[in-house]
Amino acid sequence: MSEDHGYVYDLVRKLGGSDFTARTIEFVLEWPLAILLILVGAVVVARLASRLSRRSVESLVARSTLAGASARTAARARTLAGVVASVVRIVVWTIAVLLVLDKVGVNLGPLLAGASIVGVALGFGAQSLVRDFLSGFFILAEDQFGVGDVITVSDTTGTVEEVNLRITRMRGADGTVWFVPNGEIRKVGNSAKDWSKALVDIVVPEDADIAAVTAAMEAETVELKGDPAWSDAFVEPPEVLGVEAVGTDGVTLRVAAKTDPDQRARVAREMRARIMTRLRADGVLPVRESPPAAPARSGDRGDDEG
Repeated sequence: MSEDHGYVYDLVRKLGGSDFTARTIEFVLEWPLAILLILVGAVVVARLASRLSRRSVESLVARSTLAGASARTAARARTLAGVVASVVRIVVWTIAVLLVLDKVGVNLGPLLAGASIVGVALGFGAQSLVRDFLSGFFILAEDQFGVGDVITVSDTTGTVEEVNLRITRMRGADGTVWFVPNGEIRKVGNSAKDWSKALVDIVVPEDADIAAVTAAMEAETVELKGDPAWSDAFVEPPEVLGVEAVGTDGVTLRVAAKTDPDQRARVAREMRARIMTRLRADGVLPVRESPPAAPARSGDRGDDEG
């Protein structure tokens, strides 16, 4: 049964060397040289592939419509690039190790067959896990939301406390912690992205002078925007949108203000309180009087009446 030998073996045999000499020289020179070339090639390919993957991820983030909208975008790009580069290096070195084992005579057939069976089994069992990781990658790459953002996923609203490649952890207003697999997120609303809008609805009686009420509301919002304690909370000046609805309770007028995301609720409460105080002072809204004190009961007597 003939054996396949390399160029070095054939050269030594043609030069008159014995079979043992040719085999020895082949073992000393050809196999170590081939292994060395494989390792050097793995180092070069791993470095080039890592750089290419990093640039690809950074380019993906740069092309995103959300890129540059958040200061955390650059940090996210570096994190994702590091993850992708690590995966690429693992793949390259795995292939290099298999090539080295093949060179030293290890039969890779049973090993690859067993690995294929295990890979198929794991593939069926880890489909949701792979989907979670892929979804998490694009969530991070596109900066859809981050820690501290208030988001709505399906019918759940909460503040993001952690987001990684597999899950998103968010805390609801009642303190409940929700763990959402990234692969289950099909649609997400982020109310803390770049800016937010505070909406305030004020209900006035049907017979109220709408023009006067609108002027009073505009004056109050201008005063709020000019207040040094509140001016930094606004992205744009508040705007009285006018009549929003007419119902049995009266006429609803709406005020909108573009604010910083973390100031939306605070600004809405302050605008509502100031506008209602102004309208009560102008007589548009009734002033609520304190209820009269309850009369003393006959049994309520001081100790000195004992």
